[in-house]
Amino acid sequence: MNQAVSRFAPMSRAQFGIAVLCMLLVVVGSNILVQVPLNNWLTWGGLSYPVAFLVTDVLNRRFGPAAARRVAWFGFAAALAVSVWVASPRIALASGLAYICAQLVDIQVFDRLRDQRWWRAPLVSGVLGAVLDTAVFFSVAFAATGAPWVTWMAGDLAVKLAVNISMLAPFRALMWNLAKPANA
Repeated sequence: MNQAVSRFAPMSRAQFGIAVLCMLLVVVGSNILVQVPLNNWLTWGGLSYPVAFLVTDVLNRRFGPAAARRVAWFGFAAALAVSVWVASPRIALASGLAYICAQLVDIQVFDRLRDQRWWRAPLVSGVLGAVLDTAVFFSVAFAATGAPWVTWMAGDLAVKLAVNISMLAPFRALMWNLAKPANA
């Protein structure tokens, strides 16, 4: 029997646990921070949340899209469960919905672009993920609340896009250690 050999390294349980924990910290922290306006056009969550795309893209590069999706789904469940206690139910629901939609788009787009220039996959997938995440989150979390959510959404998206671009440097730095499995 000829078995297909994956081009991706297998993810250990410890690596999976660390990845889910990282995702949980980013999402729960961002759910707390999104409730605190920095000014009239931005919440603190806009500064922290884009790190979730860095986590996903590093996992996708090293372990492949299936592992990245698995972490996204486990991260989603864990973050949603914790977010219900640290944020309002509406914020938790909006965050969960926006997170899983954006992460799945990010993973799919990244995988399709992975063999192009090193920066294209994380940049394009991060931009698309940020746009989707922002639109879904703010419309579900703040529509009809009286909060200046459209202004927050615009500011949040601008910052997410800027942070997404700044995440290219750590992504590139991490790529040097992620190019091949340790035993290859």
